[in-house]
Amino acid sequence: MPLATTRRAGLVDQVIDQMRGAIAGGEWPVGRRIPPEPELVNALGVGRNTVREAVRALSHAGLLEVRQGDGTFVRATSELSGAVRRLCGSELREVLQVRRTLEVEGARLAATERTDEELTRLEALLAERDAALAAKDWDRLVERDAAFHLLLVQSSHNNLLYQLYQGLTEAVRASITATVETDHEDDHVSHTGLLDAVRDRDPARAAAEAGGFLEELLERHKD
Repeated sequence: MPLATTRRAGLVDQVIDQMRGAIAGGEWPVGRRIPPEPELVNALGVGRNTVREAVRALSHAGLLEVRQGDGTFVRATSELSGAVRRLCGSELREVLQVRRTLEVEGARLAATERTDEELTRLEALLAERDAALAAKDWDRLVERDAAFHLLLVQSSHNNLLYQLYQGLTEAVRASITATVETDHEDDHVSHTGLLDAVRDRDPARAAAEAGGFLEELLERHKD
């Protein structure tokens, strides 16, 4: 993972920015171990203490997790996502409740604000999601389902709402994984009605569809 050599002023901040960029850009994926300290020192041209301070700051922000004797791992892609992970932990219901708050409004706005190009992409993602379900390709199902919901909120063209939802990326994926693992094959929630409402530019129906399937998931996982 190539990193640019830092300037002399504000070394710690520069290292933090470069490491944050490697995480956000996917060079260091969530769940993977970052390069060891000596490698970072050589790549950045800074001292060990500078790297350690940067790692400490990013760990405090929730992006990294230091595991003694095992290395440092990427925990989240942004400070907001890291905060959400700390807040929600494994509480599936809490994640679903927050998703409901954001996704209902995202769907409502997307129904009137989405572009034709976005609708085409939503249709493709949902088709891939349903194909993965039919093939019992659970990893692909989680990936496509999460991408569908993210694009739906992005199609609201409310940048703040999108940024808030994007910060939930890992929590959303975890909640989808949890419901995929516990629901029976024939019980997976369909998003066809939601897509139809967005296609028809019907905000009330889109909001109802988004809230409905999340209410259904909350009911299933109320214990």
